[in-house]
Amino acid sequence: MTKTSGKIKKVLIANRGEIALRIMRTVKELSLEAVVIYERPDSDAYYVRLADDAIMIGEGPRKDYLDIDKIIWAAKKTGADAIHPGYGFLAENPDFSAACEQAGIIFIGPPPQVIRDLGNKVVARNIMEKAGIPFIPGTPDIPKGGSGINEAFSFASACGYPVMLKASCGGGGRGIRKVKDEADLMVQLPLARSESMSCFMDDSIYMEKCIESPRHVEIQILADKHGNIMHLGSRDCSIQRRHQKLLEIAPADLPEDVLEAMYECAIRAAKESGYVNAGTVEFLVDARTNEFWFMEMNTRLQVEHTVTEELTGIDIVREQIRIAEGGVLDIPKERVRLFGKAVQVRINAEDPKNNFMPEGGKRVEVYQSPGGPGVRLDGAVYQGFRIPTEYDSLLVKMTVRGYNWEQTLQRLKRSLRGFVIVGPKTTIPFYLAVCEEKDFQDGKFDTGYIDTHPEIFNYPEAEREIAKLGKLIAEIHARKVNKHAY
Repeated sequence: MTKTSGKIKKVLIANRGEIALRIMRTVKELSLEAVVIYERPDSDAYYVRLADDAIMIGEGPRKDYLDIDKIIWAAKKTGADAIHPGYGFLAENPDFSAACEQAGIIFIGPPPQVIRDLGNKVVARNIMEKAGIPFIPGTPDIPKGGSGINEAFSFASACGYPVMLKASCGGGGRGIRKVKDEADLMVQLPLARSESMSCFMDDSIYMEKCIESPRHVEIQILADKHGNIMHLGSRDCSIQRRHQKLLEIAPADLPEDVLEAMYECAIRAAKESGYVNAGTVEFLVDARTNEFWFMEMNTRLQVEHTVTEELTGIDIVREQIRIAEGGVLDIPKERVRLFGKAVQVRINAEDPKNNFMPEGGKRVEVYQSPGGPGVRLDGAVYQGFRIPTEYDSLLVKMTVRGYNWEQTLQRLKRSLRGFVIVGPKTTIPFYLAVCEEKDFQDGKFDTGYIDTHPEIFNYPEAEREIAKLGKLIAEIHARKVNKHAY
């Protein structure tokens, strides 16, 4: 039995934490029922408490969130007629999309073959070449053994070092290695295969010319089942650590003609690949010339979709659900007016000074969040929350919007200072240091920003007075007495 569209009544969210909560809010706005799944370590998670229905799928950690059969079982047991995959875990697994269809459950995302094609970076490059979209020179999958080594050396010699080794089925910044010379290539080739197999259960790798310190710009698109495709503007995701994004800004600060060309390419990419639902076409941009190249297409909701929503006023998850039901994409183009600037920061329980080491196992003793005009919070943290060692370290995403970059930056600093999180170290003081850095203030950054601005790690470690006060207030509320008064 297959089912690809129809009126949805109950949505199972095949994810956890912040994104499960975010999807749940839209599901409830649409007067639909929200079902969540959880592993035992997530038993006390905030998202589990707020769902209409919750079902434990295993002891965990992580493996049950990746078990397609268990999730399909949970959907059938709870009567869910649709599944939203969120991001991460199974969101870009074509077998999951196919399993939903076979079980008669609507998958709120692209069809299996589209995910399969675009999830393989080599196949995706071939699709983009057919569509006439510029892409970085690269190889097909590199064969194993001596012939693969020869092919890799030949390509690197022709285009010049450095080059990039990438997992063909990669994503999320994983499975990427920069190679500086021939000796390094011999070392990195087997390591790249091993990493690819570890992360993606596939050891296929390919090679690309390395574009030094580019900007990373992505275009959000929506596409329905009736052939209608539109873009929702751009996002600059250049500031990264270990190829993973830290903060995102919308729209990207590029000349209008360059953005229009990228919008056109993104829509062509979606059309050529037969894309349906929400997706993101990602490009690398030469910071000096504004020349751009296709990098990859993400077949899911992005972590940073919030900045686009705040600028456009369009609920992307709502549109995903409407498209999955078979609805027609009918957003007027005039609504996509990217007025002002929005920025999202990922507030993680990490120590930036210690190579962003996660603070798993610590407890949030005090949690107070900011608010006010133009501030949006998407998180799953609360006072007493234990930072999981089993999962990622994201506490809350904060999205701030202003009428221009100057106001957005002022609002971002004010909001970051408004947080009180006592217990784990977080990325908040790091972001405050970034806000004070002149190149960031001037909008001059690329993917090498963190490496070329080491001074942003020289922020003070001392506990702020406001945090001490917050800790004291929390203790008074908890104990009904101030022990420090005696």
